[in-house]
Amino acid sequence: MSLDVGALMLETVPFARTLGVAFDEVADGRALCRLPDREDLHNHVAGPHAGALFTLAESASGAAMLSLLGDQLSRAVPLATGATVEYRKLAKGEVRAEARLSATRDEVVAKLDAGERPVFDVGVELRDGDGTLVSTVTVTWTLRPNRS
Repeated sequence: MSLDVGALMLETVPFARTLGVAFDEVADGRALCRLPDREDLHNHVAGPHAGALFTLAESASGAAMLSLLGDQLSRAVPLATGATVEYRKLAKGEVRAEARLSATRDEVVAKLDAGERPVFDVGVELRDGDGTLVSTVTVTWTLRPNRS
């Protein structure tokens, strides 16, 4: 199955499209995404709003997950079930997100095959235009098996 994960994300997650999230690289449980520096996305201290940063991170995590497990969409629905966010520094300029799946494809698919609902994390680092780490996010995902 050939899946254009970035296009799928922009089609199915309108808010990511509204914010202008770009999906630069998506493959093998990893995603590199970016959020443009737009004044309408800024907060009261002239950096990207926390909600925009979270959306970037959550979108990157979903893309990383789909890059490894997108072929399972016919049998399960991916759902984010929780997240931990740490805002470390004020971001300036464009922000880039790098997301990586913590579980292997084999681990997740084995749980689905066993009739279980796999739960796994995707870690995301957000860096501003200078490469400064501005936020870390861990998004917890599950694949809810489709009901027959």
